[in-house]
Amino acid sequence: MLNRRRLAAVIAAAALVLPGAALAADPIPVVATFSVIADMTRAVGGDRIALRTLVPADNDAHVFQPSPGDAQALAAARLVVTNGLGMEGWMDRLIKASGYKGEVVVATRGIKTLTMEDDDHGHGHGHSAADKGKKVTDPHAWQNALNGQIYARNIAEGLARIDPAGAAAYRANAEAYAAELQTLDAWIKAEVASVPAAQRKVITSHDAFGYLAAAYGITILSPQGISTDAEPSAKDVARLIRQIRKEKVRAVFIENMTDPRLIQQIARETGAVVGGTLYSDALSGPGGPADTYIKMFRHNLPLLVAGMKGGQS
Repeated sequence: MLNRRRLAAVIAAAALVLPGAALAADPIPVVATFSVIADMTRAVGGDRIALRTLVPADNDAHVFQPSPGDAQALAAARLVVTNGLGMEGWMDRLIKASGYKGEVVVATRGIKTLTMEDDDHGHGHGHSAADKGKKVTDPHAWQNALNGQIYARNIAEGLARIDPAGAAAYRANAEAYAAELQTLDAWIKAEVASVPAAQRKVITSHDAFGYLAAAYGITILSPQGISTDAEPSAKDVARLIRQIRKEKVRAVFIENMTDPRLIQQIARETGAVVGGTLYSDALSGPGGPADTYIKMFRHNLPLLVAGMKGGQS
């Protein structure tokens, strides 16, 4: 009889607890600003989160225009993950329009930033036209694979704050991801080391690879500044063409979310080879060659290395 009473008590307690338990098991709504940030957030959050990405794969975060649906997604979210550093110049306006009052994770917090010349013309990153030519913070910090470790840990801490029950899982996921990025970093260094130092020069569509260049010893030139929402002047392009000829740069590269015509023109006028399409500010769609942050490097580096070697393996 006592066992039956205990069993009945357990069943009654379960009936009270189960609705709450089911509610707690619902995925946490999280919004990430663009595909690179989204992939890192997915790796850390796992199946505990329901993720919405504002700027889709193969799309340019510099010129993104949020929709009313994006504001609604923010209003329903419990966490928003951004790159920061001025990358998402539209984000403050979107947060205000949505009325979002929750946690915002700036994934670059704690990263040692680089500066660059602003050719933005007042667009994209929220700088004024008067800033053109001034030194501003380069927002593309994810292009150093070891910086990705900092992103992941910042995301894990943000998720832990809103979901303490999952804190251990988020931190474990972040550390496992950081270990993958450590391996990736060593591979990148070995790839670049296979190119003679004097040949480590390439041209890309816009100036998105400063952190890659600084971390791995590559000289990367660009006709555009930090934003793709900037048209280089004829004078700037002519100067770049002279530099390519002088320094005997062997390859130029198109980026997946930029107009290829300018790079193709530069290649024709200099004799440099178009070395392929790189992924910089946006990943490819699912099933594409760079549909994760790690696969982005695995796709880009062999192209860069082959280009710097002049097509010779």
